Amino acid sequence: MFLGCLLHACQAQGDLIAGAQTVAIAETLEYYLYYPAEYEANPEAEFGLLLFLHGGGEAGGQLGELKENGPPKLLAEGKQFPFLVLAPQNPYKKKWWNIHAVNQLLDTIVTNNRVDIRRIYLTGLSRGGSAAWEMAVQFPDKFAALAVVCGMAPTPYAHWLDKEMPIWVFHGDKDEVIPVTESDAMVQTLRDNGHDVQYSRYEGVGHNSWTMAYTTEALYTWMAKQKRD
Repeated sequence: MFLGCLLHACQAQGDLIAGAQTVAIAETLEYYLYYPAEYEANPEAEFGLLLFLHGGGEAGGQLGELKENGPPKLLAEGKQFPFLVLAPQNPYKKKWWNIHAVNQLLDTIVTNNRVDIRRIYLTGLSRGGSAAWEMAVQFPDKFAALAVVCGMAPTPYAHWLDKEMPIWVFHGDKDEVIPVTESDAMVQTLRDNGHDVQYSRYEGVGHNSWTMAYTTEALYTWMAKQKRD
């Protein structure tokens, strides 16, 4: 009897056993949400929304640290945008963005506000720029425009990006954290595949290309003109 059980156990261990398990991963994301001045003045109107993903320096800290860079910094300084701005915080100092959690947050904000789903824009810098590429790859039908600042690029998956989505890439050619070759290769691949890509390749600029990128007024004018069919 013991020998039979032992043989059965060995056989089970040697088999490839199929299984299934439903898993749920909870994520708490703090965020800032900006409403343009016209939002309350026009209660029947729908507005675009810009999703901004910060870099590693603001991850896992106080929410107020988001105001140090990018659109949140501009908003704190008094800049006005014609669309809503959603800026979540990555709660982990040394983990990548959980883009599926971010996508759920985005969907919730869109559902509970007057957001035109044809005018959702995406941008991110550094680690957040990498996450922006990833979100655009994983959710290719969601965004009307994409702006990536010094992010690592998933070049092998460039063909997954929606060709109808215009893209603007920013990178400094002296970046020693995320090499400019990441953006060089991605931009070239996208252009070879017929994508509409603008590329601002800053000469003599290191990793902090976001200061120049996010103070480029033409970026927001360009975004506001984009709309999914």
